[in-house]
Amino acid sequence: MAADSCYIFDACAVIAWLDGEQGAETVERILQEKDGRYLLHTINACEVFYHIYRRAGEARAFQLETLLQRLNFTLEPSLSSSLWHEAGKLKAAWSRVSLADCVALALAIREKGILVTSDHHEFDRIAKADLCTVLFIR
Repeated sequence: MAADSCYIFDACAVIAWLDGEQGAETVERILQEKDGRYLLHTINACEVFYHIYRRAGEARAFQLETLLQRLNFTLEPSLSSSLWHEAGKLKAAWSRVSLADCVALALAIREKGILVTSDHHEFDRIAKADLCTVLFIR
């Protein structure tokens, strides 16, 4: 991918990297791009937080934000009306896709970015529809 690309991560891609799952090496390569932009919506960050909280406890979960900042992620806190309208329209059109993933998708569309995911069951059809570039990590 181009070094000045904008990557929007869904929760499963971040979790795969944190947990050393299959696809973690792809996430690692992306995060080593010098001029890449890495976005994670706070709704998707919340999914990662609760994953860590359940598995490793509160103290470890509260380290997530610091880790993301160290990796040069930008946490997108805005849920402007245009973004949540788009996410809602996407959820209506692609009902099998979770609402949190629709937020990531809406952000990828807005930013003309690359959606990074491992969720084939939710994003295969979206990739075929060419709503945005989808990069499957596995």
